[in-house]
Amino acid sequence: MSARRPPLVCLAGPTASGKTGLVVELVQELPLDIVSVDSAQVYQGMDIGTAKPDAATLAVAPHRLIDLCPPEAAYSAARFVADARREIAAIHAAGRVPLLVGGTMLYFKALLEGLAPLPGADPAVRARLLAEARRHGWARLHQRLAAVDPAAAARIHPNDPQRLQRALEVYELTGRPLSALQRAAGPGALDEYEVLFIGLLPADRADLHRRIARRFEAMLAEGLVEEVRALRRRPGLHGGLPSMRSVGYRQVWAYLEGDHAYAEMVERGIIATRQLAKRQMTWLRGLPYGERLDPAELSAARLARRIRAKLQTFT
Repeated sequence: MSARRPPLVCLAGPTASGKTGLVVELVQELPLDIVSVDSAQVYQGMDIGTAKPDAATLAVAPHRLIDLCPPEAAYSAARFVADARREIAAIHAAGRVPLLVGGTMLYFKALLEGLAPLPGADPAVRARLLAEARRHGWARLHQRLAAVDPAAAARIHPNDPQRLQRALEVYELTGRPLSALQRAAGPGALDEYEVLFIGLLPADRADLHRRIARRFEAMLAEGLVEEVRALRRRPGLHGGLPSMRSVGYRQVWAYLEGDHAYAEMVERGIIATRQLAKRQMTWLRGLPYGERLDPAELSAARLARRIRAKLQTFT
């Protein structure tokens, strides 16, 4: 009889959908160890704006893959896959089950489906694209992307310069659309583990928007502006880095630069977070596996029963 594949639980959902509250209760009920799937929580010193679990939460529900690198550094999907695989193996070696939780859908996709064979960064191409964007605006570059890679343009917002620049860079270096290369990804963790993938999809969009607004305002009350002000004093840190392009940080940075008044910064931060949630849900709907649940109708106890029953079928 062939050996069973080890189990892996994934809980993905948009920002402000209640993921942290659920997993903190889950780890009290089941032998789960949490692995964060969040492209902003990997950065040190970025705590408030990333909704990073506080010390009290981490004491009862430790999270792996947070605070990995300084915000001046780059962190990629490839590095996440390597880091996540290491943590998953360590959790299984300890006789427990990995629970991957977060909202960075690209990281979930890279881990579960494999990484696309993409070229490395080319400083000359990036510099040329950046110069073009400064002359004509990112909207012009988005139009160019739509002409050569409609699928990528459909999921990349015109105000997302990092991903827009990367998609055009890949096309210029390879002559092939980024979306086509990503579809050519090799086998990934789905072939190695028994995966239970659960996506949280809030049905009440208005309620999600209210939660987003309340959370952003709470972050400001907790000291988000002061956090970004302290980050701005770090040598080598600037607003163009991936860390500082994160939602919330980008808007506060612009406010501290004098680009916006406080009230406009708040409005822009809330709108940007709504747009992020919309993109996350679009990604989630497009992933061809797992089940989708409405967090408003999902208690931690119900989710624990669902996971326990599924894990029993894996053993």
